[in-house]
Amino acid sequence: MSDSHSLPSPTQSTLADLPAWAIEGNKVFLHGPAGVGKTTLGVARLRHLLSQRGVSARRILVLTPQRSLAAPYWDALAAPALARSGSQVTVQTVGGLARSQVELYWPLIAADAGFAHPDREPVFLTLETAQYYMAGLVQPVIASGRLDAVGLSQPRIISQVLDNLNKAALVGFAHTDVARRLQRAWQHDSNRLTVYEDAQELVNAFRTFCLHNNLLDFSLQIQVFSRTLLANDWCRTQLFRSYDHLIADNLEEDTPVAHDLLKLWLPDLKSALLIYDAEAGYRVFLGADPDSAQQLQAVCTQAVALTTHYVSSDDVQALALALTRQLSTRPAPEPAPDPAPATPGVARAAFDVALRRFYPEMLDWTADTIAHLLHEDRVPAAEIAVLAPFVSDSLRFSLMDRLAQRGVPARSHRPSRELRAEPATRCLLTLASLAHPGWQLPPLAADVAQAFYLALDGLDPVRAHLLSRIVYRAKAGEAPTLTSFDIIAGKAQERITYRLGQAYEQLRRWLLAYRVEEVQALDHFLSRLFGEVLSQPGFRFHGDFDAGRVAAQLIESARKFRWAVAGVGQTPLLDMGRDYLGLVESGLIGALFVAGWQENEDAVLIAPAYTFLMRNRAVQHQFWLDVGSSGWAERLDQPLTHPYVLSRRWSEDRIWTDADEVATKQQNLYRLLVGLLRRCRTRVHLGITQWGEQGFEQQGMLVQVLQRVLGQGEKPQGVGG
Repeated sequence: MSDSHSLPSPTQSTLADLPAWAIEGNKVFLHGPAGVGKTTLGVARLRHLLSQRGVSARRILVLTPQRSLAAPYWDALAAPALARSGSQVTVQTVGGLARSQVELYWPLIAADAGFAHPDREPVFLTLETAQYYMAGLVQPVIASGRLDAVGLSQPRIISQVLDNLNKAALVGFAHTDVARRLQRAWQHDSNRLTVYEDAQELVNAFRTFCLHNNLLDFSLQIQVFSRTLLANDWCRTQLFRSYDHLIADNLEEDTPVAHDLLKLWLPDLKSALLIYDAEAGYRVFLGADPDSAQQLQAVCTQAVALTTHYVSSDDVQALALALTRQLSTRPAPEPAPDPAPATPGVARAAFDVALRRFYPEMLDWTADTIAHLLHEDRVPAAEIAVLAPFVSDSLRFSLMDRLAQRGVPARSHRPSRELRAEPATRCLLTLASLAHPGWQLPPLAADVAQAFYLALDGLDPVRAHLLSRIVYRAKAGEAPTLTSFDIIAGKAQERITYRLGQAYEQLRRWLLAYRVEEVQALDHFLSRLFGEVLSQPGFRFHGDFDAGRVAAQLIESARKFRWAVAGVGQTPLLDMGRDYLGLVESGLIGALFVAGWQENEDAVLIAPAYTFLMRNRAVQHQFWLDVGSSGWAERLDQPLTHPYVLSRRWSEDRIWTDADEVATKQQNLYRLLVGLLRRCRTRVHLGITQWGEQGFEQQGMLVQVLQRVLGQGEKPQGVGG
């Protein structure tokens, strides 16, 4: 049975406003597009259980597919009215739940799961430490040339092999079956079939290595949980008896294994609220399966559809309707009751277009428009988001520099960015190399100059280069040295300034003092360096919150690396630090760092479009840059894996064709446009250039859709085909 209900406005929603189906002990499947109040109702349901029903907090479980999506629930639980002494609501992902349960019942399940040493403690790997151990297996294969046909760097090979393991665990097929599935769907050159076999060997070798050493990467944690722990009657019963009430949000972004767990668990729960976004599914490349999530509706006692939209204006909704009607693979989204007519004239009230010939001109327009919104129209900086299919280093730097010149606070968020790409990371690791001569990895003079520039507040790149050229010495076979500022010639001292010289001396003396101490763990060193020196007045980290976030992420990463490596052997701390430095320099992809997703700054957000969607928040103004790029619709090129072939929806005997690729592009663009526009309150600003960031003509699917909505009369010369 499916009923349609309207939720009161989020600003008016109180416990008294809750409909009867949200209060009774039902198993409710709540669905609707973004912006209709589903999560607001989930939070209200949580408050009701705690404050009205008197349910013990420890009997409530909140599940989300990604920790950042649980922010509304954490915020609600932080309110004093919901405080519970000695009891706390469990807010988890299925991955986090799997890890905690495997750790708890390890003695009972380790032998059945196939581990070589069930009597020893398990070692749980992060994404970063999994890359470290996988690198040892991948390097010989790369050296042999067996993977040359795909032309991938080592980090990308590692990432895609690990992704295959994750897909097998999350979808529910044997990890030994990856190559066969990929080969059956491939229809082009035969070289790729051999590459799939080589990738399968790496998958098998890594799994064998983990089982032999009691290592559990994410895929093995999920597999042991879903296939061994849940098959154990006692373990499963104890888990299911731990909670009476469940709220599962953003089901469409979760995986088939998560949905299987809920199907199994629902009969034992007193109440459940399952929340599904009908127009989403942005994490397909990570194993999300919206179709699998929708099947949960059949096992709930009631299905409820919410339709009244509270975020986007009528004009923005009309724009969404006009754009999505141009994508023929799916029907256009259902509008709110009594919508504005979806004519091009009405849709244009929701956006403006800047047609520019060159990329820098588009960035100038973006910065000028944002400055006007901020300074003249008094729009809060946090209500502005700048989005692009990809945010390169050059785009990030160029735009943030332009915004800074106009007095606009800005921050960027790129969760998939390599740790080494962060300037703060390079600064910290360069200083670490100077403090650990035993690594025998003296940094380059250019890296030392950059570290000085990033560390010393007020030092410009020219004087940083001058300072490093004078004080830094590195000879083969000898420890790198930093000479005192006091012995520098007077003219050079005056040019650098005595204030900066004093800060340099403070840093130099701290590093020299550390050298004579007993070697410490790298994460301890980094924590001390940041706390005792770089975060103090006179140093650039003192007022740079973004650098502080990166430092915290690096320290956490180094700490978890140490725990994982120490759990396998007796690696000396000095060697462990050197190995971690090599791992970062090789292109380590950082694990999800929750602090980077937190909304704690009144600043313009610069982020990839999909990253913005996974933050699940709305803003007044969105800027879409590089609209002509093909990246708005195309999936990432992943020659060693395939998110659609390695899914439950794909028949094993079916070949992936060009028609499938085109249909997927249209579906991805449809979901992306609907998701963005349903999270835009007032206006979308479109930046279109004839020549893209790399100097190529722009002919992507999004700009073609816009041309049809706008009419050919407004087509910029040279844009589109």
